[in-house]
Amino acid sequence: MFTMKHLVHTALLGSTLLGSALLSAPAFADEAAQMALGKKLFATATPACALCHTLKDAGAEGAIGPVLDELKPDAARVARALRDGIGAMPSFKATLSEADIAALSLYVSKASAKK
Repeated sequence: MFTMKHLVHTALLGSTLLGSALLSAPAFADEAAQMALGKKLFATATPACALCHTLKDAGAEGAIGPVLDELKPDAARVARALRDGIGAMPSFKATLSEADIAALSLYVSKASAKK
């Protein structure tokens, strides 16, 4: 037999889980949009990342910069390199918006982490 307290608790738990699922749905859609933009920017930024870097997910086989599939940089590391440049890589802060840098960083970090 269920008590009123048990029924209320179950109803609250169910609504919390449903609410969490509904709140996270736009985050998944937003991440998918960012990933798509990041992949596009990988090929179209000036100069294009694909010219120098190898990244299997992007179909890129650059031979100058590090192989991103091996380096597996996190998003913060990619964003720092995009903003500040590193080694022969130029800074992109004058040509990419912060939103573009965030999308490209997310894409490179997630795509390079794939097995």
